[in-house]
Amino acid sequence: MSSIVTPSAQTTAVPERQSPAPVVAPRNTAVDAYRGFVMLLMMGEVLNLAKVSRAFPGNAFWAFLGYNQSHVEWAGCSLHDMIQPSFSFLVGVALPYSIASRLKRGTTFDKMLGHALWRSVLLVALGIFLRSMNHSQTYFTFEDTLSQIGLGYPILFLLGFRPAKWQWGALGALLFGYWLAWALYPLPGANFDWASVGVPANWNHNFTGFAAHWNKNSNLGNAFDQWFLNLFPREHPFVFNGGGYLTLSFIPTLGTMILGLIAGRWLREKAPVIPLARFIKTGLLLVALALLLHFTGICPIVKRIWTPAWTLFSGGVCFLFLAAFCWLIEVKGYKRWSFPLLVVGMNSIAAYLIAHLCEEFVSSSLVINLSARPFGILGAGLQPLLLGAAMLFIYWLMLLWMYRRKVFLRI
Repeated sequence: MSSIVTPSAQTTAVPERQSPAPVVAPRNTAVDAYRGFVMLLMMGEVLNLAKVSRAFPGNAFWAFLGYNQSHVEWAGCSLHDMIQPSFSFLVGVALPYSIASRLKRGTTFDKMLGHALWRSVLLVALGIFLRSMNHSQTYFTFEDTLSQIGLGYPILFLLGFRPAKWQWGALGALLFGYWLAWALYPLPGANFDWASVGVPANWNHNFTGFAAHWNKNSNLGNAFDQWFLNLFPREHPFVFNGGGYLTLSFIPTLGTMILGLIAGRWLREKAPVIPLARFIKTGLLLVALALLLHFTGICPIVKRIWTPAWTLFSGGVCFLFLAAFCWLIEVKGYKRWSFPLLVVGMNSIAAYLIAHLCEEFVSSSLVINLSARPFGILGAGLQPLLLGAAMLFIYWLMLLWMYRRKVFLRI
């Protein structure tokens, strides 16, 4: 598989005068399961838990589920907010395996670099294609998960050939430089028209003081997009993104991928030992540092604009997630339960496309052929959940069909 879909298997050297066929080492099932968990969270949007929560006001159980299937308005984090950083992190985890596998097959650096550049172009293009759905022309935008990964992937690839101190150094320089650029960008004036950039007057998530440099649509990233995105043909001139998402977020997203690259390097170098203690210590340290930056006002934790503090916080959580999956599956040996996750995790690009391309078709087909009545058996409030559960099961069956026939989409 590619470095995005799954870590390539390691191979052992073949002694002279023996068969040249490589001996394939066991896969790290935990990485595939973690990826499958992330993709299930993404596909699980069809469960509409936030909508169900609104149907049961005051119910703490549904409120908790609804919150964690929604993006936070600005600062903070929900489980749903961890989908994109986890996917990006796992791109980095997979890269050391992919590089080692290709080197063992005799692939030259030039060919690998060419492939990395081609992969980058395809990811960016695929992101644009998916965002252009329901538009009258190509909708050039680059905040999509695939486009963000594609923009930073060539640099990640080059760092994959450098020692650990280079990777840590690149991470520090990248995050500090990005933070400094935002910190030096001038704040809006007292009479700034917030409504002109899509921020309503009653929106109470803006920061004050130094942290105001990271307020919605009045920042360096939005200023860049007002210039950059209007270089492309558009239905309407770009002024702001309603969610606050930005093209330049690919820079700190690259930081998330570098953290994954470091984790993947540790996994491969220590194999078959799992460096659990190192993962846990690193994760806790990153989370603590991010919280310090956030609560001192130096840099808030905001996923939508991928602040450097968000890179540290989400990266730390990713280390902890990876440690948990590795402990449960690789250390304790509890693997059978993870099969539903592996079906998804080993075909993550297919899962991504299914979630984005098949929702309307599957939903309408179920209602047309079965009517809406079976999904309302528990009441109108739970109807979106039951319909979504049926859709999610169909998604999984599609991936199971591909898994059993060894059909894996690669980029």
